[in-house]
Parts: sequence; C-alpha cells; structure tokens
Amino acid sequence: MNKKLAAALSGGTALLLALTGCSGDDDQSKKKLDDWAKKVCDQMQPQVKKILDANKSIASVQTEEDSKKVQQTDSAGFQVSVDAYKALANAVQDAGAPPVKDGETSQKNAVKALNDLSTAYANLKKRSDALDTGDKNKFGEGLRSIGGDIAKLSGQSSEALKKLQEGDVGKAMAKQPGCQKNSLSPAPSKG
Repeated sequence: MNKKLAAALSGGTALLLALTGCSGDDDQSKKKLDDWAKKVCDQMQPQVKKILDANKSIASVQTEEDSKKVQQTDSAGFQVSVDAYKALANAVQDAGAPPVKDGETSQKNAVKALNDLSTAYANLKKRSDALDTGDKNKFGEGLRSIGGDIAKLSGQSSEALKKLQEGDVGKAMAKQPGCQKNSLSPAPSKG
C-alpha cells in the first residue's frame, strides 16, 4: 500500500542528486565562485544525506502491515525532510548570490524552491498524521494521494534548482566534495 509513496520519494531523491551533481572546471575569476560553492556544498551534503536516509526509512515500511508503524515512520521521515530542506534553503540564502550573471535570481529561485519543499513536506506530515490507521483501505488511499503529491513536488522544484547549477555555478559546485553525486550515492566513486 505504500509502494506509490516510495516511488514518489525516489523522485525527490533524484531531484536532490540533480541539485548536487554537475561536472566541469574553469579559471581565475572562479575563486569567488569556488568560495561560494564551498559555502553551499559544505552545508549541503549532511542535509542531503538526512533526506536520503528519511526516504529509505519511509520506503522500508512499504510492505509493513501495521498502519500505525507506517504512519509513525512516514511522519518522522517527513519531519526530517522538512528540517533538511529548510537547512538547504538557509545554506543557499546565507551563501549569498553566486557571483555570476543572474546569480541573484538563481539564488532566490533555489531558496524559494527549497523552502517550498520544506513547507510541502510539513503539509504531507500533517496529512499523514491525520490518516485513519484503523481503516486500512482509507489509510492506503491517503498514502497514494500523498505519494502523488510528492511526485508533483519534485517536478515543480527541479527547474529552479537546475537554474542554480547552470554554467559556471554548476562547474564550481561540481568541484566541491559536498556536491559531488558520488559522495551521496552508495555506488563506488569513479575516482
């Protein structure tokens, strides 16, 4: 009954990995940009790990029969995501605008997207907490509805996050250990 929710959460995970992964490198005036990327990326990795762990926790109860246990796990996972997305938004905000053309706009869009995700997960937590665990059918329907909303969230937020990491910003972020895809995935790094 929780399979759609788990699938939707994996979409959110893909969004996070997209935010934290890019490639390339550049030259001299990049010092300021590299410093900016370091500020963001140093804060990013622990928050992304929390979100990925929360998603794994939620996915781990997808075959659980005890509705109360599913609800408690989902609620805790959603709260972790609320806090982590808020921390990510604060990290991007505190770093200031990246020193590139339209950096301020990209920063504002990314902060808004991350804050929107935090708020949306808070709403999902409220909805999950309100589900009737005594009626398995209604509970399952509620989880499916929540799963569908998570899928929509990841799609809506990915555009602003992609914009933040375009061009030189993405190249600078890709050089930072906290923003490298391989540092977040369980697969061995390519070195």
